Parts: sequence; structure tokens; C-alpha cells
Amino acid sequence: MKEKIDVTYFFRKPFTGNHSIEELFGFITSSLPDTVSPRKVEMPHFSKGLLPRIRNAIFASGNQGEINHITGDVHYIAMLLKKRRSVLTIHDLVALRRNKGLKHKIIKLFWYTLPVRNVRYVTVISQNTRKELLEAVKMDPEKIVVIHDCISPAIKHVPKEFNKELPNILQMGTGHNKNLENIIRAIDGMKVKLTILGKLRDHQKTMLEKHKIHFENHSNVSYNKVIDLYRQADLVTFVSTYEGFGLPIIEANATGRPVIAGNNTSMPEVAGDAAILADPYNVEEIKGSIAKIIRDEEFRNNLIVKGLENIKRFSPVFIANQYAELYKKLISESHE
Repeated sequence: MKEKIDVTYFFRKPFTGNHSIEELFGFITSSLPDTVSPRKVEMPHFSKGLLPRIRNAIFASGNQGEINHITGDVHYIAMLLKKRRSVLTIHDLVALRRNKGLKHKIIKLFWYTLPVRNVRYVTVISQNTRKELLEAVKMDPEKIVVIHDCISPAIKHVPKEFNKELPNILQMGTGHNKNLENIIRAIDGMKVKLTILGKLRDHQKTMLEKHKIHFENHSNVSYNKVIDLYRQADLVTFVSTYEGFGLPIIEANATGRPVIAGNNTSMPEVAGDAAILADPYNVEEIKGSIAKIIRDEEFRNNLIVKGLENIKRFSPVFIANQYAELYKKLISESHE
């Protein structure tokens, strides 16, 4: 086997403000061992409409490398790549969950069923995503490899004295699955400040006013500002109803902030014992979890210590080495 493995990473053409996959694999590719030589190829067209997608697939076919790695979103380009040398990363199956009827069938066929047939390995970011994929698509389970997302190296541990008088709760996200509404209900009557990251909907603004919540809101901010919001927080809430992974859990861990996460989908896997896990549909359980972190200093500090240990599983170098081993395995099998 030659000394270096050449890997071509295929990226979507990102829409404005949507760079999560690009950032993630930026951390990974910059942390790869010397045995892997990465090359980035971005699709020439936005993944919208039939003709741009066909052109993307043809473009990808003409830009293949020794190993092809589709980093996400543009799964359909796998159909024109060399199967024995291709890897597809699937981040979640949200597209199947939020669509019905004919659109659901089209997405299932061209984003999941056909692409997974035409690659040697599929990587998923959690055991829960693996489970959902196997439920949705008939495929060999041995083709699926779980490799977690990594954390940004920009996030560092910044100790902070806990504000007992007016704890600052950082709520990550305002989308339907982020469960802001039940967070608002849970802190009703509590002496806290709620910092909300994400664009507020009208009904959420109405709820905040109705429950007389002391809050501030941030949306469309830079990642440096997000890091700063973690540092200013006393605790972080991420009690989602659904997550493909749950990156804010380990971002809070890395900053040194206690975090409350949902007890469902991928979140227990990501959090381990480094978070309080609460039922996202149980307001009283969420309220009790917040109260416990506020009043119990020893428990709170133990969560922080466990969080700093938990993030070792998600370092860019650790994750990049897992991908490097997969590439090595793929090359070895293709020579058999």
C-alpha cells in the first residue's frame, strides 16, 4: 500500500448562512494524519431543482479521486461515483421525517436508497442515525460505520463563577424540535435570565411576554459570538424533541457549563453522564433539572468535570483518525 491515501471530499454548494457541514469537515481534514492527502471539491450548483442536481452528479463523476467522500446533503451524486472507492456521510434523516407523500418517496429513493447502494461505506454521526437509516432503507448493516461529529478547536474551557442571584440560561435554538416553548413554561416563576439563540417566532414572543420571562435574543450571529454566549452562560438547555447528533451538548461541556439535554434520539449517546437528561415533553422534569443545577453546587461542579472528560471522545484528531482508518480499510478491500 502506498504511503499516502488521496481522498476527494465532495461538498454541496452552501446556501447563505448554512455552513455546518463545511465547518465540521474543515476541522476533520485539518486534523487528518500525514497518511491522508485531502482535496476539496465543491458542487458548482445549488442543490435545488432537477437539472442543477444532474449537473452536480456529472461534475462529481468527472472529479473523482482515489477515494471519494460525500460529506453530506448531496447524497445523490453517489450514483455516478465508483462504488468500491466511495464513502457517504449521512448526518440525519430529517428530510424523511418532515416530508410526506410523493416528495417523501422521491427523497427516500434519491437521497437514501440509491446512494447507499452505490457506496462501499456509509458513515453516520450517531447510533440513533444508524438505527433510523436501517429502519428506512434495506441495506447491509455492516456497511454502516458510526463516526461522531467533532467539536471546534476554537471552544476552550473558560471557568465562570455561577450567578446564583440571576442564573443566565442559554437556550440553543428556536426551531420546532428545539422545544423552546417547554423551556419557557419550565422557568415560569423562576428568577432567571433566558438567553435565546435563534430567530424567535411570533408565538414564542407572545409566550415570553405572557410568562413574563426576562430574556435576550440573538440570531444570525458569528460563531465567535456563539462561543461568547456559551462563556456568558451559567447553564445551557438543549432539551430537544429530536437531534441527529446534538453538538451544543459537547460545546457546553467544552466551555465548562452544565447542560440539560433531551433523553431521546442521539442525545444520551452524545452526553454520556455529562448532562442531565430530561423528557422534553415533561415541563416539570425540565423545571426540576434546572432547579437542581441552580441549587446544588456539588452536583453542578461534577457535571462540569464530567463534561471536560466527555469531550475527549469528540476531538478533531480523534475523529479524523477514525476516518483515516476507514479509508485505509477501503483501500485494502478494493485491492482484494
